[in-house]
Amino acid sequence: QVQLAESGGGLVQAGGSLRLSCQASGSIFSPNAMGWYRQVPGKERELIASRSSGGTMYYADAVKGRFTFSRDTGKNVLYLEMNNVQPEDTGMYYCGWGRGPYILRMEDFRSWGQGTQVTVSS
Repeated sequence: QVQLAESGGGLVQAGGSLRLSCQASGSIFSPNAMGWYRQVPGKERELIASRSSGGTMYYADAVKGRFTFSRDTGKNVLYLEMNNVQPEDTGMYYCGWGRGPYILRMEDFRSWGQGTQVTVSS
């Protein structure tokens, strides 16, 4: 199973930008979808972006137009570009594999990395 490791989190001011990376231990070419979700203590996990195995992108309304999910297949890395971040974007961010070709809800995730913390100050 290809393992995932997130990085790039940190402290950023509201309105700023941050780029998260997710390094895979092997190829990210797969019949399974990949995605990003975040978790805030005391709240449910929130799916924020995913890419189907066919290349269809999904973004949660909360991040649409501000976050961009991309990948570099040559380096086996996923990216989450976060622009105009807001305090409500604070949380632990995870990248993960889907159980099948789509990730449209949290139950569709099969596995994920250890996460990277993003903190947005107002």
